[in-house]
Amino acid sequence: MLIPPAGVALPVVKTATDCAEFGRTVSPYLPQLLSLPQQVFQHISSFEELKTLYVSTNPLITALAIALALVPIFLVASEINKNYSQVDRFWSILPTVYNAHYCLWAHMNGLPTIRLDNIIAFSCVWSLRLTYNYWRKGGYSIGSEDYRWEVLRSKISPRLFFVFNVLFISFAQSILLWAITTPTYVLLLTSRLSGPEATTSDIVFSRALMLLVLATFFADQQQWNFHQAKKQYQATAKVPLGWDRAELDRGFCTSGMFSYSRHPNFAAEQAIWVVLYQWGCFETFGYYNWTFCGALAYLFLFQASTWFTELITAEKYPEYKIYQRLVPKFLPNLAGPIDMPVVKEEGGVREVKPKEAAAAVGKKKR
Repeated sequence: MLIPPAGVALPVVKTATDCAEFGRTVSPYLPQLLSLPQQVFQHISSFEELKTLYVSTNPLITALAIALALVPIFLVASEINKNYSQVDRFWSILPTVYNAHYCLWAHMNGLPTIRLDNIIAFSCVWSLRLTYNYWRKGGYSIGSEDYRWEVLRSKISPRLFFVFNVLFISFAQSILLWAITTPTYVLLLTSRLSGPEATTSDIVFSRALMLLVLATFFADQQQWNFHQAKKQYQATAKVPLGWDRAELDRGFCTSGMFSYSRHPNFAAEQAIWVVLYQWGCFETFGYYNWTFCGALAYLFLFQASTWFTELITAEKYPEYKIYQRLVPKFLPNLAGPIDMPVVKEEGGVREVKPKEAAAAVGKKKR
């Protein structure tokens, strides 16, 4: 492996396909990761020297160093507070920090930035939407924690959960939030070849990302409105205007976007990072490249977390299993929305009428 000379932060690329080669664009710069902490310590007292170090270090390596540095912080904070949502509080922020870093680095080095400017614009909107939604649900309140961690702690031993915290919650999740932004590094490299003007693909991909963020916003808002209506209904025993009693009694949202997909917000969220990855593939004229690791890991995470979430939800709401049979998990049902079967209530117990449930399932199959 040819190690680039000191101060050479980017590889020499002659074609777009060169920008996606791991051996050319990543491997030669990995030694910088080992020496970076010592160099930061040596120049910590001089802003100008730190600035010089920043612009002369490969931007992918700098971002990875930040992700690794956060791991012990997340771990110590979670173990001291016995609250394991430390990464969750930064989930909506860190990807944009990494994207902003690539954009800033390009500006400081005088590289074409129109493509990166489009990425940071979408990324900021993504962060604002997700941060706001997390805040209004109380995610930043003192002591707030994802309910799934408490459920998981009750099912495994403390020692095993500590190992899980080290390997997954603190380490893997921190690295994942860096990995999903690695296509931005590839797009930074391709920008040197495409020039300072926005291309048609830049416009198409950036608009597609914005539309996906908009889809997550509408899905989150619809779910928020449902839970607010449910709280009001439970407090007053009166059905709020515009809502259906059967759905509120059911306990989970099944109308609107949620009649096409059980998790439309999750589906759009996953698609966002897949589209960013595909943008990098398109610009490098390839069907895939090494940055697929981030998008694929994100998909795996959502598959696992959604399975666990639905397992808990199905235990809490008996009708959820019927909803699972009727409505797809992520990809929307192209045949149209599905209506949940009518339920009857006897002695305070809600029970699905077998004939109507079977008819609803049969309707879906047709």
